[in-house]
Amino acid sequence: MQHTRWRAALINNALAATLAGRIRLLALLLLGAMPAWGADADQMTLEAGRAIYNFRCYFCHGYSGDARTLAASYMAVPPRNFLASDPQEFPPERLENAIAHGRPGTAMPGFASLLSSEEIRQVALFVRETFMTRRLPNTRYHTVENGWPDHDRYRDAFPFVTGQTALDTPEAELTPDLKNGKRLFMGACVTCHDRARVVNDGPVWETRALSWPRNRYSHRDDPTSPPATDAMASATPYARHDRPPALPDPDPVERLGEQLYQKNCAFCHAADGTGRNYIGTFLDPHPRDLTQPGLLANLDLEAVIRDGLPGASMPAWAGVLSGDEITAIARYVRRVFAAPAATP
Repeated sequence: MQHTRWRAALINNALAATLAGRIRLLALLLLGAMPAWGADADQMTLEAGRAIYNFRCYFCHGYSGDARTLAASYMAVPPRNFLASDPQEFPPERLENAIAHGRPGTAMPGFASLLSSEEIRQVALFVRETFMTRRLPNTRYHTVENGWPDHDRYRDAFPFVTGQTALDTPEAELTPDLKNGKRLFMGACVTCHDRARVVNDGPVWETRALSWPRNRYSHRDDPTSPPATDAMASATPYARHDRPPALPDPDPVERLGEQLYQKNCAFCHAADGTGRNYIGTFLDPHPRDLTQPGLLANLDLEAVIRDGLPGASMPAWAGVLSGDEITAIARYVRRVFAAPAATP
């Protein structure tokens, strides 16, 4: 279960990257509906922090800062709900450190390699002032200027958006207005409001390291007997990286490492170790190409798997895998991916 939650969090981060251009554009267009600030906060700094938050942080922590997101529902350690956090417990220095270096044992990466120290200060101030201290709303999208002249026409869907009514409430218990609201929510609102409240979360998807989209793919397939790679799928440029390499005459440790790698690590690094599958291509920064000549000879692979990599999407697996399992993965990776360094 924990393995699945880590992978689901990573795929959501990768999918968020494909929306980056649209989010950046929206952040620039939506300056007309911002809350006013007092003299104790520099508005230009706060608005700069808002733009960074809406571009990089919303996917896990939510636009409203309450962490009610689809990504959060897959994480073993959920993102922080800023609205429920006491600002006295989070001085600016603590927030800036978490943003810069991440939070070990969670899906929170460090952003020091992506943001300048001033940008980190800006987003920390925005989070503390907007969500923790003032409990103010973030960017308002449903304005006339943004193409919403009559947002109130969706009012029947508001109970599902806010979580007042669970999305899986039996149809027989819904009023005619709520039935219409559910139809509106599923037909329009769910595109952005991706995490409605439900009473029963249902089964967690057991994802596999397959490039998306895939013809015939189903998360309900037996993971020990995946369907054959579909070379005719629209993901053909990535499909060849979903094929695990041959492992002749493995010992028990290497076989265990193969199973663990292909079930967990291949989701980002690709089944062939190149990181050139669909998810790996869109992660920022990209996962390491484990087939790069000489890389593994100079890398403390066990430590990287155990402790993760600051500033990357590589999480620490020490709380998920045992020491023997980490050793098995490292043995497997070195066996099948290690290439000799190029000779001068």
